[in-house]
Amino acid sequence: MSDSSAIYSVSISAQVIIDMHSLNNEGGEGNQIQTRMVNVIGADGQLHNVNAISGDMFKHIQAEHLHRLAVAGGLPLSAGARAFNANRVNFDIDAGNALAEAILAVANNGDKLDVILQSCTVTDLEGILVTAQKQSLPRKSVVEFGWVVGVPDRVETDSYFHVKYVPGARKQAEDDESRGANVGQAIFHRPASSGVYALVLNLEAARVGFNDLAQRYAIGPDERAARLRVLLESVLYTFIEPAGAMRSTQNPHVVDVSGVITISRDVIPAPCVSPLRPDFVDEVQRIASTLNELRPGALEVRPFGSLSQLTAILVDLAQTARPLELHVARKQD
Repeated sequence: MSDSSAIYSVSISAQVIIDMHSLNNEGGEGNQIQTRMVNVIGADGQLHNVNAISGDMFKHIQAEHLHRLAVAGGLPLSAGARAFNANRVNFDIDAGNALAEAILAVANNGDKLDVILQSCTVTDLEGILVTAQKQSLPRKSVVEFGWVVGVPDRVETDSYFHVKYVPGARKQAEDDESRGANVGQAIFHRPASSGVYALVLNLEAARVGFNDLAQRYAIGPDERAARLRVLLESVLYTFIEPAGAMRSTQNPHVVDVSGVITISRDVIPAPCVSPLRPDFVDEVQRIASTLNELRPGALEVRPFGSLSQLTAILVDLAQTARPLELHVARKQD
């Protein structure tokens, strides 16, 4: 029987209704801002072109919430991570500060990664590729987001006409009227998307604080538990406040969230099925039921039908869960 509080991994499959957002745009052409579109195979087996938000965008949102929680909680952070610099540990190495000296003072990459994991919560959870000063040291992220994809026939993008106010334009137009000058306001078109979006994400809880190179934990159980708590909390806040592009005037309307959380308490992946499939919740439950025949009690499935229900599940996990400890043979350095 698996531990009732230890978590190996967590997966979330959800359909999220988001209205009037512009979270991820590809750029502009002339005075037209273009939204991102992708091709997917729907549940009907047909190819569909739909609006989508990149996993990079949602991971950036989650990382921003994590940064604030880590600072507020007094968790260890590199100077780069504390400043919310995307380079994190690379920033420290380039700056030649105390963390850089500690990293460069040890010879092999396994020991270097120990120093990094001990010193920076955000790098531990979000991952990094250390490339500064000819270093080449990867840290794989603990949290993984897929593309947040519009469900075919249930998402739409429209373009809206906007005019930028130009001070003095009216007076200039009056002065230049006799010369036939074309003076006016700046016109542009801005997209807004609304619909049902399919979201998938995975948390490898057992890898919190785990040194993949040396196959050992760089930090103790209490600190690993503290990091898992803020990680789960940051994921929750990603749903509550999805930051991103153009929020000053197009703050997204999060109308509803429904789906399923799967929690693995043994060395078995938490199953995740794309919400592009209409019966994804039932399918996850069927998979988990079958896998529990192999490892009884390993998987717990918690469906939710609203943001408040999702909040209750993640708050419960954040308050009670701790990362499962992997039992592995250490590699020789």
